Amino acid sequence: MRLLNRYLLSQLTICTIYSLLALVSLYSFFDIMGEISHVGDGRYTAGKMLYYVALLIPSHAYELMPLAVLVGALVCLSQMAAHSELTVIRTSGISLMRIISMLLQFGLTFAVLTAVLGEVIVPTTGPYAEQYQLHARQNTISSGESGIWLKQGADIINIAEMLPDGSLKDITIFQHDDQFHLTQTLHADKVIVTNTDQTNKSKWHLLGVQQSQLEQNQVIFSRLEKLDWKILINHQLLNVLLVTPEQMSITALSTYIKHLKNNHQQTTRYQLAWWRKVAYPLACMVMALVAIAFTPQQNRRGNMGLKLFYGISLGLLFHFSGRLFGFTSQLYAVPTFIAAFLPTVLFLCLAIYLIRRQEKR
Repeated sequence: MRLLNRYLLSQLTICTIYSLLALVSLYSFFDIMGEISHVGDGRYTAGKMLYYVALLIPSHAYELMPLAVLVGALVCLSQMAAHSELTVIRTSGISLMRIISMLLQFGLTFAVLTAVLGEVIVPTTGPYAEQYQLHARQNTISSGESGIWLKQGADIINIAEMLPDGSLKDITIFQHDDQFHLTQTLHADKVIVTNTDQTNKSKWHLLGVQQSQLEQNQVIFSRLEKLDWKILINHQLLNVLLVTPEQMSITALSTYIKHLKNNHQQTTRYQLAWWRKVAYPLACMVMALVAIAFTPQQNRRGNMGLKLFYGISLGLLFHFSGRLFGFTSQLYAVPTFIAAFLPTVLFLCLAIYLIRRQEKR
């Protein structure tokens, strides 16, 4: 029994790894096609572009893991059915429940791997990849622990945080003269950014401004409720400050949700990401059950190819249904935990139904 268990798990794992590599390679190819037009912007060379694409691989692996489990398990089990290995296993006294138990062990292994990717690796590589690309393409922008730094003419700007509504928090502007002597500093508690116009300018409405003017022998300090200020830097470049929910760990999401609530910001997107972080690894185990449900019991080539096609199509449906339910949750105020778990629960029910129907035959 142990030998059979090891054999089945090893074959399933090998096929799933191959499937994951194929899917990630496909997504990386699309990334390269999307980024190749930006090569030459600033210091963004072909080598840096490939390094950026490589940094996105863990994020793609996390997103594609349930689909890879389904495709890998379907291919493996279909090959075993074609060589009558599944028939030999069943006629030797191994029950269907025992096979399902092995598949759940296989799914659990990749569920743990998915959780590690989502909680440890992706929260590190994802934001770093975006900052790396931004720094390579824009010489006037650099980021660090204190936020993001921008340079416009002789002015240097520091932005601590960008909120989901596009507003900025804790902004400091250092203004210099032609000899680069500091002449004035502006600190705003919040900045509301208007839409960028055709001249690539955007207007910043600084709120709660503390102004310090440096003269020869004194510093003049004043407070302003509001101050308008134009900036030449495209507002889209500041999106590196906006925390992407899919690239955050559960702990970071919990902290950030609390922070948004304290600042009276919308938290639906982040709550949905929190629940999806909990539900997503379980999808690997569900996909393993879907695979056995779509595995043909007879080794007829036509039947096998058709069921393999149906199973892969179903996996693609699951992959994109998560986003659909996410949009539904935000548009129609569906509870976030329902939107996060509903695709997995529906596919679990479908797998159980198909397995029971197949067994009755």
